[in-house]
Amino acid sequence: MVGNVVIARSMTVAKAMAPAPTNLSWHHGFVERKERQGLLNQKGCVVWITGLSGSGKSTVACAIDHALARMGKLCYVLDGDNVRHGLCNDLGFSVEDREENIRRVGEVAKLFADAGLVTLVSCISPYKRNREFVRGLLDKGEFVEVYMKVPISICEKRDCKGLYKLARAGKIKGFTGIDDPYEVSDRPEVTLEATNAAGELITPDCMAETVIDYLLGRGLLNGPCLSNM
Repeated sequence: MVGNVVIARSMTVAKAMAPAPTNLSWHHGFVERKERQGLLNQKGCVVWITGLSGSGKSTVACAIDHALARMGKLCYVLDGDNVRHGLCNDLGFSVEDREENIRRVGEVAKLFADAGLVTLVSCISPYKRNREFVRGLLDKGEFVEVYMKVPISICEKRDCKGLYKLARAGKIKGFTGIDDPYEVSDRPEVTLEATNAAGELITPDCMAETVIDYLLGRGLLNGPCLSNM
Protein backbone atom coordinates (compact mmCIF):
# COMPACT_ATOMS: atom_id res chain seq x y z
CA MET A 1 0.00 0.00 0.00
CA VAL A 2 2.82 2.40 0.90
CA GLY A 3 4.55 1.67 -2.41
CA ASN A 4 1.35 2.45 -4.32
CA VAL A 5 0.98 5.76 -2.49
CA VAL A 6 4.57 6.72 -3.34
CA ILE A 7 4.08 5.81 -7.00
CA ALA A 8 0.80 7.71 -7.21
CA ARG A 9 2.35 10.75 -5.58
CA SER A 10 5.34 10.67 -7.93
CA MET A 11 2.96 10.48 -10.89
CA THR A 12 1.04 13.47 -9.52
CA VAL A 13 4.24 15.50 -9.21
CA ALA A 14 5.39 14.55 -12.71
CA LYS A 15 2.00 15.43 -14.17
CA ALA A 16 1.95 18.78 -12.35
CA MET A 17 5.38 19.69 -13.71
CA ALA A 18 4.46 18.78 -17.29
CA PRO A 19 3.78 21.55 -19.83
CA ALA A 20 0.19 22.61 -20.43
CA PRO A 21 -1.73 20.76 -23.16
CA THR A 22 -1.45 22.40 -26.57
CA ASN A 23 -5.22 22.75 -26.92
CA LEU A 24 -5.37 25.41 -24.19
CA SER A 25 -5.12 29.15 -24.77
CA TRP A 26 -4.93 32.14 -22.43
CA HIS A 27 -8.18 34.10 -22.16
CA HIS A 28 -7.61 37.86 -22.34
CA GLY A 29 -9.95 40.79 -21.71
CA PHE A 30 -10.04 40.99 -17.92
CA VAL A 31 -9.32 44.16 -15.93
CA GLU A 32 -5.68 45.05 -16.48
CA ARG A 33 -3.23 44.44 -13.66
CA LYS A 34 -2.16 48.10 -13.64
CA GLU A 35 -5.75 49.14 -13.00
CA ARG A 36 -6.09 46.72 -10.06
CA GLN A 37 -2.86 48.04 -8.60
CA GLY A 38 -4.17 51.58 -8.98
CA LEU A 39 -7.31 50.69 -7.05
CA LEU A 40 -5.20 49.29 -4.19
CA ASN A 41 -2.45 51.93 -4.42
CA GLN A 42 0.21 49.23 -4.26
CA LYS A 43 2.02 46.88 -6.59
CA GLY A 44 1.54 43.15 -6.32
CA CYS A 45 4.64 41.28 -5.27
CA VAL A 46 5.82 38.15 -3.48
CA VAL A 47 7.88 38.43 -0.30
CA TRP A 48 9.37 34.96 0.12
CA ILE A 49 10.62 34.42 3.70
CA THR A 50 12.94 31.42 3.88
CA GLY A 51 15.12 29.83 6.55
CA LEU A 52 15.44 26.96 8.97
CA SER A 53 12.58 25.66 11.07
CA GLY A 54 12.38 27.88 14.15
CA SER A 55 14.13 30.83 12.50
CA GLY A 56 11.04 33.01 12.93
CA LYS A 57 9.64 33.06 9.40
CA SER A 58 5.97 32.89 10.37
CA THR A 59 6.39 35.34 13.24
CA VAL A 60 8.05 37.90 10.97
CA ALA A 61 5.42 37.34 8.25
CA CYS A 62 2.68 38.09 10.78
CA ALA A 63 4.53 41.20 11.97
CA ILE A 64 4.82 42.46 8.38
CA ASP A 65 1.18 41.59 7.70
CA HIS A 66 -0.07 43.60 10.70
CA ALA A 67 2.27 46.53 10.03
CA LEU A 68 1.18 46.81 6.39
CA ALA A 69 -2.49 46.50 7.37
CA ARG A 70 -2.01 49.51 9.66
CA MET A 71 -0.60 51.34 6.64
CA GLY A 72 -3.72 50.49 4.66
CA LYS A 73 -1.99 47.92 2.46
CA LEU A 74 -3.61 44.65 1.44
CA CYS A 75 -1.56 41.53 2.17
CA TYR A 76 -2.02 37.81 2.44
CA VAL A 77 0.19 35.28 4.22
CA LEU A 78 0.79 31.84 2.73
CA ASP A 79 2.28 29.97 5.66
CA GLY A 80 4.22 26.76 5.06
CA ASP A 81 2.36 24.81 7.75
CA ASN A 82 -1.05 26.24 6.91
CA VAL A 83 -0.98 25.36 3.21
CA ARG A 84 -0.28 21.73 4.13
CA HIS A 85 -3.72 21.60 5.78
CA GLY A 86 -5.41 22.02 2.39
CA LEU A 87 -3.61 22.96 -0.82
CA CYS A 88 -0.71 20.59 -0.14
CA ASN A 89 -2.22 18.09 2.29
CA ASP A 90 -1.40 15.21 -0.05
CA LEU A 91 2.35 15.90 0.05
CA GLY A 92 5.04 14.60 2.37
CA PHE A 93 8.62 15.78 2.89
CA SER A 94 10.58 13.87 0.28
CA VAL A 95 12.64 15.96 -2.13
CA GLU A 96 9.99 15.46 -4.81
CA ASP A 97 7.13 16.42 -2.52
CA ARG A 98 8.98 19.47 -1.21
CA GLU A 99 9.50 20.63 -4.80
CA GLU A 100 5.83 20.12 -5.66
CA ASN A 101 4.86 21.95 -2.46
CA ILE A 102 6.93 24.97 -3.47
CA ARG A 103 5.63 24.84 -7.05
CA ARG A 104 2.02 24.98 -5.85
CA VAL A 105 2.65 27.73 -3.32
CA GLY A 106 4.64 29.68 -5.90
CA GLU A 107 1.85 29.49 -8.48
CA VAL A 108 -0.74 30.65 -5.91
CA ALA A 109 1.56 33.47 -4.78
CA LYS A 110 1.92 34.55 -8.42
CA LEU A 111 -1.88 34.76 -8.77
CA PHE A 112 -2.19 36.79 -5.58
CA ALA A 113 0.54 39.17 -6.76
CA ASP A 114 -1.26 39.54 -10.08
CA ALA A 115 -4.37 40.53 -8.11
CA GLY A 116 -2.30 43.34 -6.55
CA LEU A 117 -1.65 41.86 -3.12
CA VAL A 118 1.59 41.95 -1.21
CA THR A 119 1.90 38.19 -0.81
CA LEU A 120 3.95 37.01 2.15
CA VAL A 121 5.19 33.44 1.94
CA SER A 122 6.78 31.90 5.03
CA CYS A 123 8.22 28.56 4.01
CA ILE A 124 11.48 26.72 4.74
CA SER A 125 11.96 26.09 0.98
CA PRO A 126 15.45 24.66 1.52
CA TYR A 127 16.54 24.24 -2.10
CA LYS A 128 17.81 27.18 -4.15
CA ARG A 129 16.47 25.80 -7.42
CA ASN A 130 12.91 25.83 -6.08
CA ARG A 131 13.15 29.43 -4.87
CA GLU A 132 14.65 30.44 -8.22
CA PHE A 133 11.78 28.66 -9.98
CA VAL A 134 9.30 30.89 -8.15
CA ARG A 135 11.42 33.96 -8.88
CA GLY A 136 11.17 33.06 -12.55
CA LEU A 137 7.36 33.07 -12.39
CA LEU A 138 7.28 36.79 -11.65
CA ASP A 139 8.48 39.89 -13.43
CA LYS A 140 11.78 41.43 -12.41
CA GLY A 141 11.59 43.17 -9.05
CA GLU A 142 8.37 41.47 -7.96
CA PHE A 143 10.04 38.61 -6.07
CA VAL A 144 11.68 39.62 -2.80
CA GLU A 145 13.61 36.85 -1.08
CA VAL A 146 14.03 37.38 2.65
CA TYR A 147 16.60 35.08 4.24
CA MET A 148 16.29 34.46 7.98
CA LYS A 149 19.97 34.16 8.89
CA VAL A 150 19.43 32.53 12.27
CA PRO A 151 21.95 30.00 13.66
CA ILE A 152 20.63 26.49 14.18
CA SER A 153 21.54 26.79 17.89
CA ILE A 154 18.94 29.55 18.29
CA CYS A 155 16.40 27.66 16.16
CA GLU A 156 16.75 24.61 18.42
CA LYS A 157 16.20 26.69 21.56
CA ARG A 158 12.96 27.99 20.05
CA ASP A 159 11.82 24.51 19.01
CA CYS A 160 8.44 24.41 20.75
CA LYS A 161 7.38 21.42 18.61
CA GLY A 162 10.41 19.33 19.62
CA LEU A 163 11.20 18.58 15.98
CA TYR A 164 14.96 19.09 16.24
CA LYS A 165 15.13 16.73 19.20
CA LEU A 166 13.23 14.09 17.25
CA ALA A 167 15.43 14.60 14.20
CA ARG A 168 18.65 14.29 16.19
CA ALA A 169 17.27 11.11 17.73
CA GLY A 170 16.67 9.72 14.24
CA LYS A 171 12.90 9.65 14.68
CA ILE A 172 12.36 12.17 11.88
CA LYS A 173 14.23 11.67 8.63
CA GLY A 174 15.08 14.31 6.04
CA PHE A 175 14.82 17.19 8.50
CA THR A 176 16.28 20.45 7.15
CA GLY A 177 19.47 21.44 8.93
CA ILE A 178 20.04 17.99 10.47
CA ASP A 179 20.13 15.30 7.79
CA ASP A 180 18.86 17.36 4.87
CA PRO A 181 20.61 20.52 3.63
CA TYR A 182 19.46 24.13 3.61
CA GLU A 183 20.92 25.90 0.59
CA VAL A 184 21.56 29.60 1.19
CA SER A 185 20.70 31.82 -1.75
CA ASP A 186 23.43 33.71 -3.59
CA ARG A 187 21.29 36.82 -3.80
CA PRO A 188 18.57 37.33 -1.21
CA GLU A 189 17.12 40.83 -1.45
CA VAL A 190 16.94 41.08 2.35
CA THR A 191 18.93 39.19 4.98
CA LEU A 192 17.61 39.31 8.54
CA GLU A 193 20.19 38.58 11.23
CA ALA A 194 19.14 37.05 14.55
CA THR A 195 21.16 39.49 16.67
CA ASN A 196 22.54 43.02 16.44
CA ALA A 197 26.15 44.16 16.86
CA ALA A 198 25.74 44.01 20.65
CA GLY A 199 24.61 40.39 20.51
CA GLU A 200 21.02 41.24 21.42
CA LEU A 201 18.15 39.43 19.72
CA ILE A 202 16.41 41.55 17.10
CA THR A 203 12.65 41.67 17.56
CA PRO A 204 10.20 40.51 14.88
CA ASP A 205 8.81 44.05 14.65
CA CYS A 206 12.27 45.43 13.87
CA MET A 207 12.77 42.72 11.26
CA ALA A 208 9.39 43.59 9.74
CA GLU A 209 10.41 47.23 9.58
CA THR A 210 13.54 46.28 7.63
CA VAL A 211 11.48 44.40 5.06
CA ILE A 212 8.90 47.18 4.77
CA ASP A 213 11.67 49.75 4.27
CA TYR A 214 12.93 47.63 1.37
CA LEU A 215 9.44 47.45 -0.18
CA LEU A 216 9.02 51.21 0.20
CA GLY A 217 12.41 51.84 -1.34
CA ARG A 218 11.49 49.76 -4.39
CA GLY A 219 8.15 51.54 -4.83
CA LEU A 220 6.13 48.37 -4.25
CA LEU A 221 3.81 50.01 -1.73
CA ASN A 222 2.67 52.72 -4.14
CA GLY A 223 0.32 51.98 -7.00
CA PRO A 224 0.69 53.26 -10.57
CA CYS A 225 -0.87 56.57 -11.51
CA LEU A 226 -3.69 55.90 -13.94
CA SER A 227 -4.70 58.74 -16.25
CA ASN A 228 -8.10 57.17 -17.01
CA MET A 229 -9.22 56.93 -13.38
